Amino acid sequence: MAKLMVLTLVGLGLALFRDHRSSYQTRLNAFREVKPVELPNCNLVKGIEVGSEDLEILPNGLAFISSGLKYPGIKSFEPDKPGKILLMDLNEEDPAVLELEITGSKSDLSSFNPHGISTFTDEDNAVYLLVVNHPDFKSTVELFKFQEEEKSLLHLKTIRHRLLPSVNDIVAVGPEHFYATNDHYFTDPYLRSWEMYLGLAWSYVVYYSPSEVRVVAEGFDFANGINISPDGKYVYISELLAHKIHVYEKHANWTLTPLKSLDFDTLVDNISVDPVTGDLWIGCHPNGMKIFFYDAENPPASEVLRIQNILTEEPKVTLVYAENGTVLQGSTVASVYKGKLLIGTVFHKALYCEL
Repeated sequence: MAKLMVLTLVGLGLALFRDHRSSYQTRLNAFREVKPVELPNCNLVKGIEVGSEDLEILPNGLAFISSGLKYPGIKSFEPDKPGKILLMDLNEEDPAVLELEITGSKSDLSSFNPHGISTFTDEDNAVYLLVVNHPDFKSTVELFKFQEEEKSLLHLKTIRHRLLPSVNDIVAVGPEHFYATNDHYFTDPYLRSWEMYLGLAWSYVVYYSPSEVRVVAEGFDFANGINISPDGKYVYISELLAHKIHVYEKHANWTLTPLKSLDFDTLVDNISVDPVTGDLWIGCHPNGMKIFFYDAENPPASEVLRIQNILTEEPKVTLVYAENGTVLQGSTVASVYKGKLLIGTVFHKALYCEL
């Protein structure tokens, strides 16, 4: 009888393992291949070799780019060097990047590990850059003021909070006010790996201000990119391993109400919003297995989606760019400025294209 029980438990365990492995492969889109979609005139950005995970373009054409991310389980071509924030002027004919010097109270840059970024411009036209940082694989949000003349970032503040344990991306709604995605519930590496493998969908979104911090949305299978509509009424959240973009209505008290979700056949990463048209531009991973289990001989592909009229009954989704990894590996973000498209990657290069 005891032997029968042991055999039954082993059988159940194996069946459960097989089910989760199948689900894991589905969530990572493990067997997806890419059919190329080309743009007419694309060039790799000089000076970006180790990632451009997130980017933000100001209305004047200056682009901030976070580079050099070290993230558990993800490839890094410079694992021992700190990350940096780059600046690119998209008004130039052949724009190059410049590393922004960091001044002020943040003296220890050896552990600077930037991830998601967002900007906020106040009524005096002062530009604040908020940067998700992972010093020693923890999570903080660094607040900087952009010094355009000096081409530098003045560090103002480091934000830590128990509800910001595993921050991926942020969208600023004030100089010290933002929504943030936590891509995991756990911080312990062992528990994080099981959380992801089992698809627990315990990740969540937080509203942060100096006076209050609270969870405003939860139940995500790896909450990733986040952004806001040009009129400030709607918040967009990408759920990486469920292949969904969620639309939430934002209320005056900063709470969020779910409105709708869109499904895709790709892992949706960062969301950029065109300030003129309101279109969403998404950097995507067609096959997540190639991101989390890197093989230089079979590199991760890149994909860019554009979503028009997302608030209507029939949003228009266009695959704007797709490439199998020979040019650009692991696209995470895409943003437009005056008919040009800038595409960033988690650990690889960046591409600048004419639309």
